Amino acid sequence: MEEQIAIGGLAESEIPQAIALWQACNLTRPWNDPHADAAFALGGPGSTILAARQGGTLVGTAMVGHDGHRGAVYYVGVMPEVQEAGVGVLLMAAAEQWLKDRGVPKLNVMVRADNLGARGFYERVGYEPSEVIVLSKRLDGR
Repeated sequence: MEEQIAIGGLAESEIPQAIALWQACNLTRPWNDPHADAAFALGGPGSTILAARQGGTLVGTAMVGHDGHRGAVYYVGVMPEVQEAGVGVLLMAAAEQWLKDRGVPKLNVMVRADNLGARGFYERVGYEPSEVIVLSKRLDGR
């Protein structure tokens, strides 16, 4: 019998394991520093990183944060060997609950246009495409 999945907060000491997971899931990009992203998320009350563990082993993450009105998730990843086992669904439910507990009424998810697998996952768990164009500007000089 497989061990249950437990969802809780990521410890700062687990950041290297989380980054290895993100790399295994192809979530990191050269223009983003995952160490800085993780430290920032764990450093304030408006964000956190949720961790899925099976038998004490980190198998998934979801970075969640909010601005008071809108929540967002990033670095939602599940180790390839346990994908399709419901870990992503549990992580998204935990992210939604984390935001609800803080009175945040909406959760936005950004998916790269070419990531059809991720888009399909989010649609299966109740997310719908929005008629919104995301504009961005780098403020860090990269």
